[in-house]
Amino acid sequence: MLTARGDEQGQWMERASAVRDQRFGRRAFVRAVVEVSNFCRENCEYCGMRRDNKSLHRFRGQAEQLAELVIEHRPASVTDLNIQTGEDPVAVREVVLPLLKILQRETNLGLSVCLGTLSADLYAALQDAGASIYIIKFEIANRTNYHLRHAPGTFDERLSTIRHLAEKGWNVSSGFISGLPGQGIDDVIENLALAASLPLAGCSVSPFIPGESTPLAKETTADVELVLNSMTAMRLMRPDWVIPVVSAMNLADPVEGYRRGWRTGANLATINMTPSDVRGDYLLYKRDRFIMTEGRILKALENEKLQPSEIGLAEHYRQQRELAAA
Repeated sequence: MLTARGDEQGQWMERASAVRDQRFGRRAFVRAVVEVSNFCRENCEYCGMRRDNKSLHRFRGQAEQLAELVIEHRPASVTDLNIQTGEDPVAVREVVLPLLKILQRETNLGLSVCLGTLSADLYAALQDAGASIYIIKFEIANRTNYHLRHAPGTFDERLSTIRHLAEKGWNVSSGFISGLPGQGIDDVIENLALAASLPLAGCSVSPFIPGESTPLAKETTADVELVLNSMTAMRLMRPDWVIPVVSAMNLADPVEGYRRGWRTGANLATINMTPSDVRGDYLLYKRDRFIMTEGRILKALENEKLQPSEIGLAEHYRQQRELAAA
């Protein structure tokens, strides 16, 4: 499946889409993301926000301003909000927690966070403030390569954090990078196997994009076909997972990569609501980002004969827990 191309690849994608449709209908969850800090204590080789990037202008948002942005200006299709930072515990305490409390009080949004590895006390405080989904990617399943690429913390710490969060009642979503330099099919299989072994509610595949101001800046972009096949395999492996089409698919294949992502059985889109004056400094890949607006997402869904979900992601997980407990 991972090496399939042409008609064979299309047949696998049709099977994966049918599995999604049977489980979720022809619908996709639509969330927004606000990136509130690009300070980061980690030094990942593939990320432009790595701590050794001294040329990057660092920022932390203000909770009240971000709350007003979300409350007054979020697109109508958005049911959930993801709050994201670099690994920056200061921003978690000073920005994310106050922001969550305001949004919990003033909106009915499902709230998720992507904040890296934190203390147990901070995880508990985030739950108390209203967040129920934690996004923490394991990035690389091979222990040796995880260390060589300076991925966050240690391999064992990352996996133990994922398990701890699940044990504490979080709906945990993870993910991995496809196409890092030196990776092959065996690495993809290892990534999929690790994902299957973890207590996850969702998972993503992100194509490697050579990042500005990183040691990998001159490397080659991931093979989009392998990324798509990995997403297809993931849907067939786990019909119940929420699987996003990440915005980086527009960089891996600017012509049709994002639309083709939906044909793998994916079912989550993300609208970027980060303020435009700092958006370029949230440097995961390139400063010239492909920003997913509501219009672009709704057009892509329409073209693929999909509709926005009427219920939110957090509500979906709540309903699934009730069914499992019944």
